[in-house]
Amino acid sequence: MLVLPALGAHAAEPHAALQAVVVTAKGYAADPLQTPIATLVLERAEWLDRGAVNLGQALRGQPGLAVASDGAQGQNPVIRGLKQESVVLLVDGIRLNSAQPVGAIASFMSLGLAERIEVVKGPSSVLHGSGALGGVINVLLPQAEFNLGTRLGLELGYNSVDESLRSSGVLRISNADHALMLGVAFAGIEDYRSPIGIVPRTGYDSASMIAQYRMRLDSANQLRLSLQQHKDDDVWYPGSARPHLHPQIARTVVHSPTQERRLLELGWTRQGFGPSEFNLDLRLYRQEVQRRIYSRAFNQAGADIGDIGRTQVDFVTDGLDARADWLAHPQHLLSFGLNAWRMQAAPERMLRTPAHLPSAPMMRNDPFSDGQIDALGLYLQNDMRFGALNLLAGMRHDRVRGSASSVANPVPNMPRTTQGLVRQDDMWSASLAAIYEIAPLWRPYANWSRGVRAGEMRQRFEAAPRGDGFFYAGNPQIRPETATQLEFGLKGESDNLAYRLSVFRTHIDDFITGRDISNTPAASAACGPMASACKQTINLGQARMRGFEAMLRWQWRSEQWLSASYTQVQGDNRDLGEPLFQMPADEINLGWQGRIAAHWQADAVLRMVRAQNRVATIFTRGTENPTPGFNTIDLGATWHRGAHRIRLALLNLTDQTYHEHLSDGISGQEPKASGRSFFLGYQVQF
Repeated sequence: MLVLPALGAHAAEPHAALQAVVVTAKGYAADPLQTPIATLVLERAEWLDRGAVNLGQALRGQPGLAVASDGAQGQNPVIRGLKQESVVLLVDGIRLNSAQPVGAIASFMSLGLAERIEVVKGPSSVLHGSGALGGVINVLLPQAEFNLGTRLGLELGYNSVDESLRSSGVLRISNADHALMLGVAFAGIEDYRSPIGIVPRTGYDSASMIAQYRMRLDSANQLRLSLQQHKDDDVWYPGSARPHLHPQIARTVVHSPTQERRLLELGWTRQGFGPSEFNLDLRLYRQEVQRRIYSRAFNQAGADIGDIGRTQVDFVTDGLDARADWLAHPQHLLSFGLNAWRMQAAPERMLRTPAHLPSAPMMRNDPFSDGQIDALGLYLQNDMRFGALNLLAGMRHDRVRGSASSVANPVPNMPRTTQGLVRQDDMWSASLAAIYEIAPLWRPYANWSRGVRAGEMRQRFEAAPRGDGFFYAGNPQIRPETATQLEFGLKGESDNLAYRLSVFRTHIDDFITGRDISNTPAASAACGPMASACKQTINLGQARMRGFEAMLRWQWRSEQWLSASYTQVQGDNRDLGEPLFQMPADEINLGWQGRIAAHWQADAVLRMVRAQNRVATIFTRGTENPTPGFNTIDLGATWHRGAHRIRLALLNLTDQTYHEHLSDGISGQEPKASGRSFFLGYQVQF
């Protein structure tokens, strides 16, 4: 592992907290305390202890983070107010590429097998390319390791709120030159209970499989082959429920009978040695994300009257990543690399026409054909150490090209659009950051970063109805958006105290979003007969965001810890002079954790979320409503002895009725969050 010399004289002072490293922020293992970037690291036990089964649940309540949800499975992480296409999701460093219709692309990863989650907050395009405006989330799975022998880990979990049963197992077998890792995970989840009753159509089944083989060629070189597969069955998105224009249809809800992600990766790693250490990692991969997205109709009596639309689409991405780290000088660690990928999709959509009723025939009406996005990025980064000062500077160039053969014309009886469907953009991103160690508990830092995002496939080419009841008009010539962030922060850790403070301001130009233009003169041309429920993809001129986040963890007496965190993010739509659409509410978390007996630890967390009254009214035409504040309390106890670990937890102790501000749904009718529940988990290592 290549790491620069420690900062300053204080770095030699021992304290266990400095053992943690983060890979995603700099591209290689680095101490978060020596990184002038806001980061977050979660180990496996931290989300398992809360019964989390997807990425959104795992990150909820963490400083600087929020969750946008449209169902139990559809939980998308939000970083500093930016979500979905503005956050790059990685699995073992490979970006999870797919357009994001209803549902959470973040749920297409094997969290039941993950060992670690790393989050980088703020524009991170220098290392991770187009899309990393809000930041990056990297889910790290188990790796095959050259530890002689055989190891097996098993886990079981039960949650009363949805009567879910979850299980996982990871097997590692290795000798001096060969290593094998196999992992499987399963979850069966029923409809969950809120304090006001069962929330229908929130259950689903999930299964994951991972495998990796490594072969050691010599002391410096390794080959690896990795396989990943994740599948969800019978997934509903109750937040997508919307009224329908046809009088015989009361509402529609999006349903995915099956959705699946598969990854095949072949990699080569070279680990350097000596005073001018040079490391290289090369990987080739193919990733397939298969989605089945159906629109189910219900009549005025609530009876299921069948699908009125069915879409099947496979997003296939072929990619190459090449990264190198070179200790060119004892004070300069250079990183450089190339990332290239091509994503292709040709969605097949069947719609009931002309009446949108189950009695009408299904007619083929694809939103676009032969969609393709090609991306090529080159970057250079210099990690510089000058005594107690660390400077980090980087620059990147990305070329992104989007194209399609044809796009559906929303106006009836008009031919498909075939012109103006190609756009290529050359984009630059950069970062400059510094951190100075005054003492282990005083490390001020400053960070300036510029991120970029080109339009994704649906924003460019989709011209079709979606499950939220609106017809969306794509824009093949949508311009890339850019985000420039200035951040000042302070970090520190000792044996008894750890804290993080950060204040930031972000300017976004050419902000890509969907604007409601229903019943306006432009709606007829953009959406045809759906002009009364029409959204158009646009470049909003300017958006401004600002925020403050803080975290504190203090050992106030032996083996007794207190913790606190605070998050505030506010955004402004400069074009319309109103709050930016869907900003998370202010939030405070207070916690305690400590030993209560031999082999026993207990913990408690109080989460306090403020009412969100800063909502967009002009931009959304009144569809974003204020959300009341709420408080929840979670209690837990853990018994750990030898290879065995048992976890007991009582979640939402007071059975609080609430929904997150970023929950999708008809204004005032958003699905409520889960109520009081009991969680039981068991882990064992052999």
